[in-house]
Amino acid sequence: MVEFTVFKGSKEGKIIKSTTSKEVANDEVLIKVTHSGLCGTDEHYKKADMVLGHEGAGVVEEIGSSVKDLKKGDSVGWGYQHDSCRSCKQCLTGHETLCSSRQMYGSADLDQGSFATHAIWKADFVFKIPDSIPREYAAPLQCGGATVFNVFHSFNIRPTHRVGIIGVGGLGHLAIQFGAKMGCEVVVFSSTDSKKDEAMRLGASEFVATKGVEKLDIGKPIDHLLVTTSFQPDWKQFLPVMAPSGSIYPLSVSNDDFTIPYMPVLASELKIQGSLVAAREVQREMLRFAAHHQIRPVIETFPMTVEGITEAMEKLEGGGMRYRGVLVAQ
Repeated sequence: MVEFTVFKGSKEGKIIKSTTSKEVANDEVLIKVTHSGLCGTDEHYKKADMVLGHEGAGVVEEIGSSVKDLKKGDSVGWGYQHDSCRSCKQCLTGHETLCSSRQMYGSADLDQGSFATHAIWKADFVFKIPDSIPREYAAPLQCGGATVFNVFHSFNIRPTHRVGIIGVGGLGHLAIQFGAKMGCEVVVFSSTDSKKDEAMRLGASEFVATKGVEKLDIGKPIDHLLVTTSFQPDWKQFLPVMAPSGSIYPLSVSNDDFTIPYMPVLASELKIQGSLVAAREVQREMLRFAAHHQIRPVIETFPMTVEGITEAMEKLEGGGMRYRGVLVAQ
């Protein structure tokens, strides 16, 4: 039995330092957490009695008897999904994120998380981090990077396509880098010019400020539009710049209804495509791609303490984070 420190949410929304204990099963690994990304989804669970965090990075300290692909000392990470049934149609075709028995952050393994000194996970859902990616940069890739990479990988986005990205934030700044390195024309939309220089440095081909603009003038239309903001855009601005048969991907988490004008979607045969986090092989490919192309999240670091987590979450909630918060083990 292994006992370790964890940081949990609470009914009042305060961060609570606690302990948990668990046996390492034969198909599991014990990971010493060195870094954790802070994701907007963590905000949704800060009032739940559960260990927070799902963008983990650390070092393997112990392996179960049946674990073959990992060893002590490996630099590893994990993300939003913890397990699946391994035998349904979705699992057998590489879509285990859609398994009806999937084990996800917020609904399973509530005694484990990346806001902790250690964590115990199924080895099959733990990913080796390439040596060229420091763990403080690898942690936000486990969910934020996987979320945007999955769109490019899974929905037939080609280097010849024009990709629009709404928002330069935790997801958007990563989407710009992945899109640019894949050879796409990347058109970034943000309310003002305040992030234009940074967006262009990250690889944007064009930058468009939208506040107060009635009609967007961008020349060629957009084939794929990634919505990375926490709020829905003004669709009357964006639907006219979509290419026929174009696709729209809402990527941020919200409990609100998705509302969009009906007729423009029909008239241009547009697609609204849901996209969850990456399946395991897509996650591995994302890490290899990020290593090869030196894709790095822009991060701010905080100590992994009650005070550090509280400060980081307040900054994220207030919209001041540029662009991914990373908690560092003390």
